[in-house]
Amino acid sequence: MMNSEGKSDSEMVFRDRAEAGRLLADRLREYQDRNALILALPRGGVPVAAEVAAALNGELDIVIARKIGAPGNPELAIGAVTSDGTVLLNDSLIAGLRVGKDYIDRAVNQVQSDIRDYIRRYRGDRPAPEVSGRIVLIVDDGIATGYTVMSAAQAILGKDPEELIIAVPVAPRESVSELQQSTGSKVVAVSTPSFFVAVGQFYKDFKQVSDEEVIEALEGHRKS
Repeated sequence: MMNSEGKSDSEMVFRDRAEAGRLLADRLREYQDRNALILALPRGGVPVAAEVAAALNGELDIVIARKIGAPGNPELAIGAVTSDGTVLLNDSLIAGLRVGKDYIDRAVNQVQSDIRDYIRRYRGDRPAPEVSGRIVLIVDDGIATGYTVMSAAQAILGKDPEELIIAVPVAPRESVSELQQSTGSKVVAVSTPSFFVAVGQFYKDFKQVSDEEVIEALEGHRKS
């Protein structure tokens, strides 16, 4: 498929997260005006999800999931944790790296503490939104290995949504396939490049999103 600049979707580079969100929303029009719950993965997923929520006339909130980094290499995810206690571990990678149970237990406890801090910061005293019986879209600015979003999806599936959709601007083809198989959920991606190093390579502007921007987007959507 060719975009407006004459490039295939697999070659697409987004101007910023807002543009990526608008293009993603175009792929999700079937969920417009259906009381969809759009759950962003902070922080980078929030600007994308805000555009999706606005276009679909849906409710915007967050789902917190954080990766467990490998010893000596925190960017390499050996698993992920969500705020409701869901822990997803890459057993084969853990075995290959010979990561001990004590390390994993400490890491899980630390990540759970960090998640509680994020929830207080972003949601305050507001209760979590109702999930049961609703169409739920989990949105991030992109997927690399997929372990973080997979953990979030497993947590949401345990709350009995009517349908769960994982939606991102960009993800490698193998990650899309793995997510579909592991969660049984629909995965929507604007771009599925065959050559993938990092999410940031598909954005011209990929600056870090601040806590203040996350809070502003969430509060702004609630007031609109």
